[in-house]
Amino acid sequence: MNSNKIYQWQMVEPDKEFKLSSTNYPELKEGEVLVKIAGCGVCHTDISFWHNGIQTKHALPLTLGHEISGVVIAGDKQWLNKPVIIPAVLPCGECELCKKGRSNICRNQLMPGNDFHGGFASHVTVPSKFLCPVPESVLKKYSLEQLAVIADAISTPFQVIKKSELETGDLAIVIGVGGVGIYGALIAKIFGAKVIALDINDEKLNTAKENGVDEILNIKGLEAKSIKEKIKEITKQMKAPKFGWKIFEFSGTKAGQDLAFNLVTFASTLSIVGFTMDKVEVRLSNLMAFDAKLIGTWGCRAELYPEVLDLIASDKLKISQFVQTFPLSQINEVFKNTLEHKYSKRSVLIPDFN
Repeated sequence: MNSNKIYQWQMVEPDKEFKLSSTNYPELKEGEVLVKIAGCGVCHTDISFWHNGIQTKHALPLTLGHEISGVVIAGDKQWLNKPVIIPAVLPCGECELCKKGRSNICRNQLMPGNDFHGGFASHVTVPSKFLCPVPESVLKKYSLEQLAVIADAISTPFQVIKKSELETGDLAIVIGVGGVGIYGALIAKIFGAKVIALDINDEKLNTAKENGVDEILNIKGLEAKSIKEKIKEITKQMKAPKFGWKIFEFSGTKAGQDLAFNLVTFASTLSIVGFTMDKVEVRLSNLMAFDAKLIGTWGCRAELYPEVLDLIASDKLKISQFVQTFPLSQINEVFKNTLEHKYSKRSVLIPDFN
């Protein structure tokens, strides 16, 4: 294929097969770089754009993908030939929210695969301002394509764990330990929490247990009240706190969110990470009665990415067994299988036409 072309797998219509297209290398504007993509992770958000009717900001056809790693091959000289992670949320760095430390919800933000063509391609053009360089110490442990998951699957739970004000000795309850939730559970453990993982999949739960999670519970078919009673029994055995639970909802399902709210107790903090269009009926007065907190999170501040890389460089967080790679040319099959929950690991698509 032409070495001066960008090859992209584009969503032309929702819920239809992705189509391969090509375009010439763009003329870069000041502050932009061209990144040769090493890998791009498949996220629940991509599935939502493709299958669940969530509209992208950029008109179709559009190249999806926001969990990207690669090497800068053109643009700002200070970035040339450097391996990088592209933050899933690229802020402006100048607005009121950015200046108040909330750059992840910058109203001028740009998201690959939403605001502009994303990472299911051979190359991507992005602003260079908030790129995260990947140190050699990390590349000695993992391939650059594996590290694509940092852009969302790892950085998003990292931010929400910090936002929750989790402290050493706290009880962390993680609902859903799939491609994102598993990292939430492991990061909570790294932060010193006693962690209980909840899921309906034994394979995922066993993986969590094998990697240091304290206790696991398969909640398939159980009612919220029963689950809460079982958790109380487990906390007693663990000698974990009775109150102040940190609850993290990663499943992105109505059932998961309903359960998460029902687990709230005195001084709890409930963090919503998973996304669903379904509505959950709750009694908000519970937050008042329990003096509890309910928080959301969106992506991760680009400024926090180096801290995530530090966890990986120090071997506190291992990622290999939670990532599986596929050729990008298999994108249609991978999306179909992801929708049907056939994968237990985070899928990363690797361009096979570079």
